[in-house]
Amino acid sequence: MPPATATMFSRPAETPNFYKIVNPVSDIVTIDVGGQIFQTTRQTLSLAGPKSLFSQLTESTGLAPRFIDRDPELFSVLLSLLRTGNLPSKAKAFDVEDLVEESRFYNIESLLIDSLSHHSHFEAFNLEKSLLLPLNGRDSPSTVATTPLGTLHVAHGSKITSFDWSLRKKATILTQFTAMDSLLAISPTLAAAGATDFSGLQILDMEKGFVRETLNWENVTKSGSTVQAIGSSQGLLFSSFESSRRNSNCIMVYDMQTFSPVTQIGHYEIFGANLDSAIPSTKLQWVESYNVVMASGSHSGPSGRLGTVKLWDIRSGNVVWELKERVDCFSDITVSDSLSAIFKVGVNSGEVSYMDLRKLGDEDSSKWVCVGDERKVGM
Repeated sequence: MPPATATMFSRPAETPNFYKIVNPVSDIVTIDVGGQIFQTTRQTLSLAGPKSLFSQLTESTGLAPRFIDRDPELFSVLLSLLRTGNLPSKAKAFDVEDLVEESRFYNIESLLIDSLSHHSHFEAFNLEKSLLLPLNGRDSPSTVATTPLGTLHVAHGSKITSFDWSLRKKATILTQFTAMDSLLAISPTLAAAGATDFSGLQILDMEKGFVRETLNWENVTKSGSTVQAIGSSQGLLFSSFESSRRNSNCIMVYDMQTFSPVTQIGHYEIFGANLDSAIPSTKLQWVESYNVVMASGSHSGPSGRLGTVKLWDIRSGNVVWELKERVDCFSDITVSDSLSAIFKVGVNSGEVSYMDLRKLGDEDSSKWVCVGDERKVGM
């Protein structure tokens, strides 16, 4: 084997910090935190971002170390987070709220969120109950909604309780609903809520607890309408409405910023015993890769449970694909953009099955494949 050389220290820029040669005069930064001395590199501190206190420490030019009057043990945890991108095991000894407050002081809360919400923490076979969220009153939760920043809204009875991403701080507002069936978090401070027994879609200010706006849809008879489902895309808000007389339904599309109507799709007026058109969409999901919205709904009739799944092109207002469920209708259904598949739980079989979105135009596109043993459930 050839003798070891120093070439291992001249790796490309993406190599971790411990492979790099540092200039002891210009690259090493000494910091005094609560009387404890820490040393790191300017490169490590710069990983915190230009607006963080860590980044400001790189600008130090004096001979004496910069002093920060904070807890050195918490600082050690956050410095390890910068060095590796992950929290060290000793972080478990600290209360999450203490870590949150300290990360806010150094302005690296987003890095802490990314570390705590890493996908490796949510592997299916390793999940376990970690926290029981306290809710005011005796009403059970009816629906929940989250934001990309980790804010959690929980609807229970006529109230909505909001938690920050650490699930430690909460605030509760009172709404006009008796109970909510649909809830969508538009932002940490704004939510859309609706119910199947209350007219209109309400845009709620979660900080001040008031109705910012109410969105309504009227059919030809000018009757009120209730909300069956809510969904969203990057800049659009979707709401499935059903008239109070249950003789018509529609999906309205709104601008997410102004909440003004953009278009409507799937407007059905029900005549006679046409059960297919009588099924309102009770679930709306945007499929980014295909630029369509999946609308699904089911209905219990004399011949059992019936359901429909439709993919709508918002721009043209047309259905690009449709499936009518007659055998083993779904009790729940969802679409995965990353996996390019629709998944359902059969109401009769209890089986989880999927359908490949990439093959929807094929002859067998309306066949479900049972997960696990690849048995096909006929339609």
